Amino acid sequence: MGVPKSLLDWVKQQVHINASVQSVEPLKGSTSSILHRITLHVDENPVEVVVRQFNDQEWLDKEPDLAMHEAASLQMASKVGFPTPEIIAYDEKGEICGIPVVVMSKLEGNVNLKPRDRDEWLAGLAEALANIHTAEASNFPWTYFPYNAISETEIPEWSSVPDVWEKAIAIAKGPRPNMKNNFIHRDFHPANVMWRDEKVSGIVDWVNACLGPAGIDVGHCRVNLAMLYDVETAAGFLEAYKQFAGKTYKHALHWDLISAMDMLSGKRPSVYLGWKDFGITGLTDHMMEERLDRYIVHLMQGR
Repeated sequence: MGVPKSLLDWVKQQVHINASVQSVEPLKGSTSSILHRITLHVDENPVEVVVRQFNDQEWLDKEPDLAMHEAASLQMASKVGFPTPEIIAYDEKGEICGIPVVVMSKLEGNVNLKPRDRDEWLAGLAEALANIHTAEASNFPWTYFPYNAISETEIPEWSSVPDVWEKAIAIAKGPRPNMKNNFIHRDFHPANVMWRDEKVSGIVDWVNACLGPAGIDVGHCRVNLAMLYDVETAAGFLEAYKQFAGKTYKHALHWDLISAMDMLSGKRPSVYLGWKDFGITGLTDHMMEERLDRYIVHLMQGR
C-alpha cells in the first residue's frame, strides 16, 4: 500500500502552505501499520516527516482510537526531555484516505541490533527507558492491559519444559503485585530505539503508551532480548535498568512472566520480521521456541 494523492496533499497542508513533495519512501520494521518517510521542500529547505497509516482492521476493531492515542502519547512523551517524534497532525476517523493516519517528525539515527559493545548498548537502552518512566502522567487516559488474556493462557504445546510453564502460568494468574502507575511505552524493545554515534538518539512507536507498571516495559524488553540474543543479555538489561531507575524501582517476577506470556498468541513463536528488516540473519522459528523456553526456566529458577 502506497501513499494516495489525497494523503500527500493533506500532509503538505499540515506541514506548510508552500510545501512540495520531493520523495516518498517506505520505512522498514513496521509489522502492524504502514510507515513512509516523506521528504518535502519548504521554501527550498528539506523537511522530513513520517506518516503512519493504520491498516490492521483487527487492531482497529479493538482500539478504534489508535491515531488519537499515538498523538496523545507523543505529546506526553515530549515532556520527558528525551528525543521523540513530534506530532504534526492526525486523522482519527480516516477521512483523508479511508484509514486513520498520524503524521510526525522524523528522528535522526538508525536502529542498531548489532552493537559493538553489548554492555554500553544495554546501558543506553536502560537509561532511555528509565527516563521515560519519570514522566508525570497521572491524568493520561489510557491504561495498561496485557496483550493476551492471562486467564486464557495455556501451556504451550510446542514447549520442551511444559512443567515449568505450568508453574509460571499459575503465578501469572495470581494477584498482581502492588504497583505504582508510571507512564510506560508498552512496546519498548531494541527495534524501537534509534541510535546515532553509539548514543540513543530517540524512541519511536508510541501508539501503545499508557499508564501502567514500569516492570511491564522492563519485562517486554527483556523477553525480546532473550529471543533476539540470549538469557544473559536479558539479565544484563535488568541490572542496567536497576542502576538508572534507582531505589524507586522494585522488580517483580510477575511482570516478567506476563511479558513472556504476551508471546503466546496461540501460534508457535516465530522470528519477528522487524529483526530481519534491520539486518539480523540466521534466526529460525525453532530457535525462538528454544530461547523462550530457556528464558522461562531462567525466570523460574531466579524467583
